[in-house]
Amino acid sequence: MSLQGKVAVVTGSTSGIGLAIARAFAKDGANVVINGLGDAAAIETERSKIETDFGVKALYSPANMLKHEEIEAMVKLAETELGACDVLVNNAGIQYVAPVEDFPIEKWDQIIAINLSAAFYASRAAIPGMKARKWGRIINTASAHALVASPFKSAYVSAKHGIAGLTKTIALEVATFGITCNAICPGYVWTPLVEHQIPEQAKARGITEEQVKRDVLLAAQPTKEFVTVEEVADLAMWLTSDGARSITGTMQVIDGGWTAE
Repeated sequence: MSLQGKVAVVTGSTSGIGLAIARAFAKDGANVVINGLGDAAAIETERSKIETDFGVKALYSPANMLKHEEIEAMVKLAETELGACDVLVNNAGIQYVAPVEDFPIEKWDQIIAINLSAAFYASRAAIPGMKARKWGRIINTASAHALVASPFKSAYVSAKHGIAGLTKTIALEVATFGITCNAICPGYVWTPLVEHQIPEQAKARGITEEQVKRDVLLAAQPTKEFVTVEEVADLAMWLTSDGARSITGTMQVIDGGWTAE
């Protein structure tokens, strides 16, 4: 099914996985709302590029993922300015790496809020409209860490396991309304999030940054390659299709074989 005429809201989409998903949706004909942090001029460049590259409407919402009122306003923006929120991708996420006993409480609270609670707030706001239209797609960017754990990532692993539970619960609640809810569980994708955590991992483990890449990150993936943002976007596109209409409540793993071991 083409997304022509549909409206997609993608959080955390000013770079990385989110931007790749937003661009893939726009290429398929969807109007999009992007959201996230970054330099204002760079964000405007990406927003306008989506419009010029694909001939769709693209809006930017600066909604703070820590504030449920702003998340609700972002969904409302899609509904009032573009006519609907047909597809919601809860992609915003942050990371912090430290042993449990040294893990800053404020970092724990922030990661749980942005990586888990924000997905609940956005879904809560979008579901009524999807139910009224008898069609919707909710896609949560989880992680292989929704299924397995790694040391020094207590908050992130907890949040992503929570996303798995939220995904299943929403899927059951909306199953008779033409709405699906699935989670994508990537392994290590080469994004700013991964790039920025490498120095933290090196410090926590007492090894070099090159050793983190080789012996920690890609050691987990039998392919010995990072997943690409385009591969994740292709999977998100497929989950919006009619061919995937009976797929709901699932964890779609794209991890180079990591969780097979």
